[in-house]
Amino acid sequence: MKKIAALIVLVFIFQNLYAQEPVFNKIGNRLGGLKGGSGRTDTIGFEHRDDKKDSISITYKYLDSIRSIPFDSSINDFDKYFSVPSGYLYLGNNGAAAYPLIYSPNAKPGWDAGFHAFDIYRYTLEETKFYRTNKPFTQLSYQLASGKEQMIKAIHTQNPRPNFSFGFDYRLISAPGFFVTQNANHKSYRLFSNYQGKRKRYAASLIILGNTIKNSENGGIEADSLLQDPNRKKRYAVPVNLGSSANFNPNPFQTGVSTGNIYKDFSFFLRQTYDIGKKDSIAINDSTTEYLFYPKLRAQHTFTYSTSNYLFRDDKSDTAVYKTWYDTIPKIGVDSFFVRERWSVMSNDFTLLQFPDTKNSGQFISAGVKLENIKGNLSSGTRSFYNFIIHGEYRNKTRNKRWDVLAKGEFYVNGLNSGDYSAYATIARHLNNKLGDIRLFFKNVNRSPSFIFDNASSFNFKNANIGLTKKENIISFGADANNRFINLGFKNHIITNLAYFSDYYHTAQSSKVINLLQVYASKKIRLNKRWNLYTDITFQQTDGSAPVKVPLLFTRNRLAYEGIFFKNLNLSAGLEFRYFTPFEAYNYSPLVGQ
Repeated sequence: MKKIAALIVLVFIFQNLYAQEPVFNKIGNRLGGLKGGSGRTDTIGFEHRDDKKDSISITYKYLDSIRSIPFDSSINDFDKYFSVPSGYLYLGNNGAAAYPLIYSPNAKPGWDAGFHAFDIYRYTLEETKFYRTNKPFTQLSYQLASGKEQMIKAIHTQNPRPNFSFGFDYRLISAPGFFVTQNANHKSYRLFSNYQGKRKRYAASLIILGNTIKNSENGGIEADSLLQDPNRKKRYAVPVNLGSSANFNPNPFQTGVSTGNIYKDFSFFLRQTYDIGKKDSIAINDSTTEYLFYPKLRAQHTFTYSTSNYLFRDDKSDTAVYKTWYDTIPKIGVDSFFVRERWSVMSNDFTLLQFPDTKNSGQFISAGVKLENIKGNLSSGTRSFYNFIIHGEYRNKTRNKRWDVLAKGEFYVNGLNSGDYSAYATIARHLNNKLGDIRLFFKNVNRSPSFIFDNASSFNFKNANIGLTKKENIISFGADANNRFINLGFKNHIITNLAYFSDYYHTAQSSKVINLLQVYASKKIRLNKRWNLYTDITFQQTDGSAPVKVPLLFTRNRLAYEGIFFKNLNLSAGLEFRYFTPFEAYNYSPLVGQ
């Protein structure tokens, strides 16, 4: 009986192996490989498994960056997935106006419309990632929160060919809010593509993006005491300053704005480069050749066209509120009260780059010129401006990847923002795997106040524009030290002639020098095999009478239970808590979005 059972098992195994023979005997992966007269393989070949075929390799670069960064798939920081970072204060629901608790100055010279309350929800050219991947990659995200808040995110990228990549980003934020006239609905998209010629002389990068910000504004509740009213437990029953509670229904699919801000922007970016240098090639096999090219001189042209539309509307305006807050009276009975600006900016940039070291593309010197044509449709009529800019850069990332030096600057020679400039320098050194990296940086920016501080702006109400002709000057310097044990750093900002809003519509400019010191640290503390504590601490110190308001201490801590379970389940779950010391927070002016 045992012999019969063994024979049956042997026959079953033989038949199974014979059925798998075409799979095992692939060309180039045979053991034996001898064939009989019938052409059938007499021996069984086993293919060596290539784990890379089952995995994805993906890296990306930012615009104007030479560093390839591995894709961050970690799940221990929810800030990477939620639209409002932990270090921000915002007006109650996802999509509402927000500002950072850890101060960061607006250190960008040149033309700026001045609307930044919704910047964290916008896609920008500077944050665009150009991916390189061996397989198509897609990331989808859906979030559902209290108050029927929803957010959808999608990322897709692929390399159909080694020298060509494309992809897109998309995000939808929908939040009806808890109070009357608080709904937000934002849509953002970004298309990106990167191409390099077969001979590696020509290259092109393309970005097309757009943002639509729709945010209803209620101006806050009429009185804090109304929150204690037992008959108003449903928050949309609490009276607000702007908008009307009549027939109000908190519907997540209601995307219209009857009272609030509607901002729309669009950008088209195209950069083309052509290199002159030394060519080389490597023969992979008889039919495949890998072309190499080492640039010595690069000609680069960048074309950018962008449009921006800023609109505040109120279909049910309250005359008393606008008279008190903005010293203006809406035209009741004619049409809705609205304020609008439209801008378009077209720029052409021509740059030459020279590479001193043939085998190191991370070392170069560049010089270029840029012409900006700016057109604005304002309540006072159409205005046209221009800017002529020169810029240069030196970069040296050594081939041993230990030193990274960068120095760049730009100067506005003539035009609307004549005299603006920016100078930036940084030096970084990789010490070793234990001590990590250190970095020193310095930046000085001289900039014109944003256009909203100009009395020609449609959103500038009855300001004489006296005292805002001085340029803001910002000096920032500091150092970072990052290693496996702890990350430490400090920044010091020295700001002169800071432009700001002193109330709902009056503008002002600081007459004193503002000095702001920031010291920060972050550390991962391993409590045991599964439990980890992530701690971030920032200290900030400035003059209490300065128009810049920050908490003395801000800390964020995450206690997480982490690990890989059942071979493929990557889990990070726990608690997060934040704390900041009391400080005089900013008010918010809904009409001007400041």
